[in-house]
Amino acid sequence: MAADPVAIARELIRCPSVTPEEGGAIAYLQRMLAGAGFEVHRLMFTEPGYDNTENLYARIGTESPHFAFAGHTDVVPPGDSTLWSYAPFAGEVSEEVLFGRGAVDMKGAIACMLAATFDYLSNRGTPKGSISFLITGDEEGVAVNGTIKLLKWAAERGEKFDHCVLGEPTNPNALSDMIKIGRHGS
Repeated sequence: MAADPVAIARELIRCPSVTPEEGGAIAYLQRMLAGAGFEVHRLMFTEPGYDNTENLYARIGTESPHFAFAGHTDVVPPGDSTLWSYAPFAGEVSEEVLFGRGAVDMKGAIACMLAATFDYLSNRGTPKGSISFLITGDEEGVAVNGTIKLLKWAAERGEKFDHCVLGEPTNPNALSDMIKIGRHGS
């Protein structure tokens, strides 16, 4: 199942997933991953005094090594949409640039992760190890019902990750020059 990362990113951007709303982004990923053979869990985490948040865990394979992709689908509010050159949730491409809320942080990265995974599966089949996706809808906000609870849920199931890639943009000046441990909910 080869996939176009720009097409996936455009679909994700069209989901108005402003924290804490899911906006269809988690549902879209659930359909895509289940269609590729992943076992998918859509998880609602709650905490008194905070908004309930949808999260997603998907895995293909059962053995080690276990390679995980992590990210978030929630975005900050777009503000005054009349100030945008293109509608914030339209996912427009102009002069080979993708515009929309979440294009950089981080729906574009999730789209690339999915496309790379689908390309791998299409060319090599199910891995001898495992590939998983840990996707939260609670990173841009208070991050109470996101990654921390998703990792706790995974640990309680006995999930162990050997490697993890997070496509969060951390430096506007250079690519891959930062390693960070813990920030917000991702």
